[in-house]
Amino acid sequence: MLYLISKLANPMNLKRFLIGIFIPGLMILSACGGDDESPADEGLAPEKLISADLVSSTPASTLQLALNFANINLSPQTFQYDIDLYRINYKTNYQGEEITASGLIAIPKTSDPLDVISVQHGTIGADSEAPSNLPATDSFLFLLQAVASTGFVAIAPDFIGFGSSSEIVHPYYVEQLTATAILDNITAGLEFSDQLELNVNQQLFLAGYSQGGYATMATHKYIEENNLTVFGLVASFPASGGYDLKGFQEIIFDLDTYHQPFYLAYISYAYQTAFEFEQPLSLLFNEPFASEIPSLFDGSNTGDQINDRLSDDLSVLLNPGFLNGIDSDADYQFMANALVDNSLLDWTPTIPMYMYHGDADITVPYQTSVSTYNRLLENGASTDVVSFTNLEGRNHTTGLTPYIEAFVPIMLDLK
Repeated sequence: MLYLISKLANPMNLKRFLIGIFIPGLMILSACGGDDESPADEGLAPEKLISADLVSSTPASTLQLALNFANINLSPQTFQYDIDLYRINYKTNYQGEEITASGLIAIPKTSDPLDVISVQHGTIGADSEAPSNLPATDSFLFLLQAVASTGFVAIAPDFIGFGSSSEIVHPYYVEQLTATAILDNITAGLEFSDQLELNVNQQLFLAGYSQGGYATMATHKYIEENNLTVFGLVASFPASGGYDLKGFQEIIFDLDTYHQPFYLAYISYAYQTAFEFEQPLSLLFNEPFASEIPSLFDGSNTGDQINDRLSDDLSVLLNPGFLNGIDSDADYQFMANALVDNSLLDWTPTIPMYMYHGDADITVPYQTSVSTYNRLLENGASTDVVSFTNLEGRNHTTGLTPYIEAFVPIMLDLK
């Protein structure tokens, strides 16, 4: 089961879910600056889709057998449709320029009515880990197709900075760029569905784990705040994301060591590039790390490889002024403000949102989800709209399976 978990929960310990090994003869292959406006602001803008190319075809029987092998507690009969998987290129905006981004779309082979789900992946470092670049036997692709097989057009964005936009530094945990790129990807997927003359309902669901949880909530928030009813959002299922970024930073900075220094370098470099900060990385990180960070995030390194080049000792990794003075030294106000501005605390959901987090998670601290949930309730959200499920005893890796087992039945009931 670790093979399936690793892609979404902790992509830095990736292993491949090699279906061909345990099901002989079954073949899958058929052969986020932050203030930019996006066409997604205007709803389902036309002509977002650039191209769609078939990647693989998977029969429902393969998905059912794989589900049994993976020991996921969902009925195999839930997965009923054969799937065609496509790589799509689409238009979105980055820093005022139209760019080409990419993702995947899983299409059930049926004339039955279909809803739409966008599934956001967890943190990755290497471009080879982007959904559209994965081998057909990868666990994330299996998951996407399995969800589609329940009766959904299932869409997965690469995110800006990967796939067709790999020349750009990924805007990691940048709220608006994350949301608009996802919505543009959904729009392109709907356009392709129209080309295929699919029977698609105006019902959208959002799901994601880890960074994908943040991306899911950011997109839900964007839809509500911009009154994008055209997307027909029914519910979202964010899990184990760092929604309270300032709270996340405060928890980590109170530690002596943090086992994923990759995350700290990622968000700092992403904010420097996405928001075009003039402050050098040496203001935040000690040498030689400050000078090496840009090359570490050139798309060739996985999270594990980046971690190996950094230090998990925060006093060694971080500039002491940053570590000790982010809230008191005016030189660091820009970063403190960016963390606050890109946190997902100041809104009030009115469309159902189901939150999940493992209470043993120290990678993305459990408390950040608790603080986010409490803040949303303080803002006036109803407990009938926003729910929080504690995945008892689960850490950032082991929380994925119970999350899948929890949200899929709820989503199917809401169809």
